[in-house]
Amino acid sequence: MKRLQLQRWSSTVLSPRARTVNRLHQHLYSASLRHQSTAAPLQSEPQDASIGTNFEDPEVMRQVRSAHKRKSQLQYPSPPVEAATNSAKLAALHARLYLPSRLPVQTLARTLVDASADPNADFNNESLATLGHDLLTYYTSEYLLCKYPRLPLTVIFAAMYAYVGPKTLAAMAKEWGVDLAAAPGGEVDPGYLQFRRVDPGTDVNAATDDVKTPRPYANAAKWRKTVTSKIFYDDEFGDPIKGASAPGEGVTAEQASATFVRALMGSVYLHAGRPAAKRFFEQHILSRSLNISDLFNFSQPARDLARLCARENFEKPVAKITSETGRLSRHPVFVVGIFSGQDQLGEGAGASLLEARERAALSALKGWYLYSPLNVRVPSSMEEDGASPWEPAHVDLGEVIT
Repeated sequence: MKRLQLQRWSSTVLSPRARTVNRLHQHLYSASLRHQSTAAPLQSEPQDASIGTNFEDPEVMRQVRSAHKRKSQLQYPSPPVEAATNSAKLAALHARLYLPSRLPVQTLARTLVDASADPNADFNNESLATLGHDLLTYYTSEYLLCKYPRLPLTVIFAAMYAYVGPKTLAAMAKEWGVDLAAAPGGEVDPGYLQFRRVDPGTDVNAATDDVKTPRPYANAAKWRKTVTSKIFYDDEFGDPIKGASAPGEGVTAEQASATFVRALMGSVYLHAGRPAAKRFFEQHILSRSLNISDLFNFSQPARDLARLCARENFEKPVAKITSETGRLSRHPVFVVGIFSGQDQLGEGAGASLLEARERAALSALKGWYLYSPLNVRVPSSMEEDGASPWEPAHVDLGEVIT
């Protein structure tokens, strides 16, 4: 009944050209129903003489092609490759990040498609993210190990997480102006980050308690807090290795944003080479300010300092008061220095002698572990053209195991 009413209304109200376009849309709709089992879009416009359409009319053909294109895009889980050249958001992102000209916008559009949105490995960013993840962790770890060779392992993990952790990468994507798509689809602008969101009420931290360990070492989770277990059974940030999400499951916005930044790093490396990737890393990762001294957390600094001095064959550390004020007042201040023979290792101030001594020992430990050699070079610098001969980097004995 509704179809008869629509035909009657179109025959009485619409113009001849509008009636022709309406009949074309009906024909395309019926054709899409006949071919809905196929994934490929229609390759040519329908040529049916019974429609009575004037194909020489450019306005009619423009409307037919636009309708055909919209119906074809709905068949894809992500935007088609040719849509990247017409996206203003994609071109703006390419120019905003000052990406190399050799990086095409089609690849940039692929970095914005998460594997949860499009499971096809030829169109999502999973492979690019794997390469970018390895490059980011490699460049970050070599920088930290060469610049601060005495850092404890836990501090290295914390520093790497601060530089290339998922929260940092998600914040970078937000600072770059990357918008999130409400839902993935072929009709979405390629400039949006597309991913399938997790269902409401899902516990996203449920998988973080599982530790991937080989079957002969099933009890490794009980002793994974040791340094050796951290190296073999943890990820690059010192956390337990998370299990891979099942196909078709959604991801959080933080995970999708971090994957996009890793995929962008991998795409820069593939299209522009190592120098461009290293420059991209320095401009967007190492340029962020990080105070390494705030990452230390010693429970007993005085004991750790005594063990360090014993290992390095230094004289036993002795705490001495260098100055004080207001001892008998309500707010006294004591300044204590830690000395090893005639050398002062650290100094600290506090409201009590015990507090000042702990702060002085903490200052001495930070002064030791934050040592940085002059003219720091990383191994990846040898890949540059005209690099000077390599000089071995300083390798320390390691932290004091307590």
